[in-house]
Amino acid sequence: MRRYGKHTDEDDIRSRPNRKGNRPRTNIRPKHEEAVEGMVLTVDRGRLTCLVDDRVVMAMKARELGRKAAVVGDRVDIVGDLSGEKDTLARIVRISPRTSVLRRTADDDDPYERVVVANADQLAIVTALADPEPRPRLIDRCLVAAFDGGLTPLLVLTKSDLAQPDKLLELYGHLDIPYVVTSREELERGGAADVVREHLDGKITAFVGHSGVGKTTLVNTLVPVEQRRVTGHVNAVTGRGRHTTTSALALPLAGDAGWVIDTPGVRSFGLHHVDPSRVILAFPDLVPGTEGCPRACSHDEPDCALDAWVAEGHADPARLYSLRRLLSTRERTEGD
Repeated sequence: MRRYGKHTDEDDIRSRPNRKGNRPRTNIRPKHEEAVEGMVLTVDRGRLTCLVDDRVVMAMKARELGRKAAVVGDRVDIVGDLSGEKDTLARIVRISPRTSVLRRTADDDDPYERVVVANADQLAIVTALADPEPRPRLIDRCLVAAFDGGLTPLLVLTKSDLAQPDKLLELYGHLDIPYVVTSREELERGGAADVVREHLDGKITAFVGHSGVGKTTLVNTLVPVEQRRVTGHVNAVTGRGRHTTTSALALPLAGDAGWVIDTPGVRSFGLHHVDPSRVILAFPDLVPGTEGCPRACSHDEPDCALDAWVAEGHADPARLYSLRRLLSTRERTEGD
């Protein structure tokens, strides 16, 4: 192997040619000052459908973003052809900081988290009271993901004509979670939309629920046909079949009153990514009681200071029970 001394001649230095014939890479990134802001409506195999002003624009992620991925709800900066005409393609060059994130993993021992929705204000957890039977542990998992990601939860209970909601609501009464109860008849004729809509005004709401609970049918009644035209051909929500939504899709409410984001029906909701210490932040009345807790306290162990705090009358015992039920949900399967 040849070694070069201090005084090498320029001709002695071998340079490797660039076989691709393009310019060498650089750490200097273009500023893209002409970029225009848009919102990601849906993502399909590397192509992102974005709303720029009142136009739907197809885009792809710029190379300089590296592995950083944009998801539905992201605010992004776009350059290129923004006309929205057929066969045009723009580039996403920046992703704005997110105000909230709904994340999940395939199961609790899966270390790879998936960001489902960004920048949503609330999470509507749609659950049927019967046919199919409600799954409280899945609801608990969605609540933990909402609290962890900075979303306000909303319970939407459907098919109240088949079963009463009282027993299920008792589990969540001490969490102060807003809820809506609708019947199957209201869902089918669109009356449920009027009851739910008042909770959506001016907000971006992500809808989640397992197949058969009426989630997509409800979204269809919330978003009239003329509003769905905003997303053009990307709207895959039809309301027919057992599971009609294959990827998350943002749809505008009438009168620019907000957005709903329909997500695919879930069979499991892994929480491997959730730090249990952040769940208690959804219980501000209990947070002061943790000052006496031992380091790395799980808040569900003999030395936890919350037991004494609650026993002294500083908080409702039912609130502590609710916290511990949510914390334990990571250790259970959704079918429990």
